[in-house]
Amino acid sequence: MIRFQQVSLIRGVKPLLDNADLTLNPGDKIGLIGANGAGKSSLFALLRGELHADQGNVDFPAKWRMAYVAQETPALDRPALEYAIDGDAELRRVEAELAQAEQQKDSAENGTRIAELHAALADADAYTVQSRAEQLLTGLGFSLDQMRQPVASFSGGWRMRLNLAQALMCPSDLLLLDEPTNHLDLDAIIWLEDWLKRYEGTLVIISHDRDFLDGVVNVIVHIDERKLKRYSGNYSSFERQRAAQLALTQAAIEKQTRQRAHLQSFIDRFKAKATKAKQAQSRMKMLAKMEELAPLRAAAEFSFEFREPLSAPNPLLVMEDVDAGYRIDGEPAGKKIVSSINFSLQTGQRIGLLGVNGAGKSTLIKTIAGDILPLAGDARLGKGLVIGYFAQHQVEMLRHDESPLWHLAKIAPNVREQELRNFLGSFNFGGEMVTSKIAPFSGGEKARLALALIVWQRPNLLLLDEPTNHLDLETREALTMALAQFEGTLVLVSHDRHLLRATTDQFLIVADGKLQPFDGDLDDYKDWLFKTKLGKTDAALPSPTAAAAAPASAVAPPSREDKQERRRIEAEERQRLSSLKKPIESRIKRLDEQLAKLTARKESVDARLADPAIYDDANKEELKALILDQAYLAKELEQLETEWLEQQEALEQLS
Repeated sequence: MIRFQQVSLIRGVKPLLDNADLTLNPGDKIGLIGANGAGKSSLFALLRGELHADQGNVDFPAKWRMAYVAQETPALDRPALEYAIDGDAELRRVEAELAQAEQQKDSAENGTRIAELHAALADADAYTVQSRAEQLLTGLGFSLDQMRQPVASFSGGWRMRLNLAQALMCPSDLLLLDEPTNHLDLDAIIWLEDWLKRYEGTLVIISHDRDFLDGVVNVIVHIDERKLKRYSGNYSSFERQRAAQLALTQAAIEKQTRQRAHLQSFIDRFKAKATKAKQAQSRMKMLAKMEELAPLRAAAEFSFEFREPLSAPNPLLVMEDVDAGYRIDGEPAGKKIVSSINFSLQTGQRIGLLGVNGAGKSTLIKTIAGDILPLAGDARLGKGLVIGYFAQHQVEMLRHDESPLWHLAKIAPNVREQELRNFLGSFNFGGEMVTSKIAPFSGGEKARLALALIVWQRPNLLLLDEPTNHLDLETREALTMALAQFEGTLVLVSHDRHLLRATTDQFLIVADGKLQPFDGDLDDYKDWLFKTKLGKTDAALPSPTAAAAAPASAVAPPSREDKQERRRIEAEERQRLSSLKKPIESRIKRLDEQLAKLTARKESVDARLADPAIYDDANKEELKALILDQAYLAKELEQLETEWLEQQEALEQLS
């Protein structure tokens, strides 16, 4: 087992751990969480022996083999497949010894040694190592051709995948993974989650992906207030336990506050009266002895919201027979990635884009955003369309020698500086940070700034390509909440399944060079992946009708007249639905306003009833009135909520 005993750790002048205790059992799958800077990576360094505790002991069995992901990848000419196999250092050691032994002169002693080394190779599964490495690299998104390419030919993100493959190839009893999903897309994360579920050793993961943690871990260790707190269960279970703990502690604090106020009130009233002086002195001693409960602080919640979008056209954009790809010098047709796109984006749609790595999701998003022009076909944007586009290259295009305030002032030159500061403050860019150069900012802070710049522009269409990269759990949750309440249209590419589930209501998939509907949820997508891209069999995409599953060649392409007639019918249907929806939407808006007012009134009544003074004899009449008000408001709220649900159901049926 792994045991932390009275461990204290200080980095520079910052204490990270203070007399922390923790026990982890063999075979545990642990999610290590905590605020940025709490000491998660430092705890990994303690386990690796790269740091030493300032006080206390960190122990685990000396015979345990440890694997972890290297942070640097040298630009080697070595093929990617061989580099991945290098992760099994013991196998490589035996192979090197065998090669050396086979070069020596024949002798009985050398022959025995060669036989021993062949037995050691068999024990290390050397004869299956290539197929195992190929399976690992396939799961992580590499094609067979890429596996034979040199390490030096890959970008930084792909090299991190190779380092992850090395760690998974290494036979280990303890596996440490620090943000393993950061450089992976959804299909690779689904494969990795399945692999880790079958891992037999002790696993410790640092991750900001709640669905990934939920799927893999059975223990959460939370670094909080310089202590290590162990919770049984996955991340969702931790949230429930943590919330209950906070509620219990808050109730105890409120009870103690009332007791202290009561004692202090008695002291203030009677300490000057001779007849009550003794009792007052007694209560003063009681108050002095009462140990003040320290609040169990929840992390300061970060939240933001998208401003009301500008009025949007409908449809926002239409693509007819569009080929998306890249223009290449010397190739007039360009490099086609997604072909024959016929797509109309309607106001209010919330679309999640699925597809394996390299299928063309980002290419499609860039084409919609206007970053790249279609290779063929017709793409028309509605008048008044305002696009908010987020991708990693947007973050990289920020000026590192300038401040958050400079970036916002550049797109809002006529707005008062104080208003810009207030807005940036709502994204946690306050104090000196708002005027500091962004060069030393973390990846998450730069991503947060890029999001803030998008929010300011009040887009009516959001195109988000992996917006959660580098964001911590708190900021991811804030983004999820903001997108769920966003009133415009959304197209989202993300490896964060929690974000996809919470913010989108339909999926499209880019597969085999085509854009098509995906009639299923993320569990169906996982099944499809394992049957096709991560498995060995072919499986058709889930589709709403048999006709949709028919091969394209079986259906005659529509004529220009057919397309015009179809567009006319679609426009008439949209107009009919809009006229039916309008009175329902107006009623829902009115109900929202009434619910907000009544909720505020009820909260005021509840707060008054929570005041102990209301139960004094002098306030009997007011108390009676408040109780009647409370009952009336509760009944009114129930009736309004019932009608609100009915109206929402009617609206959903029309949609």
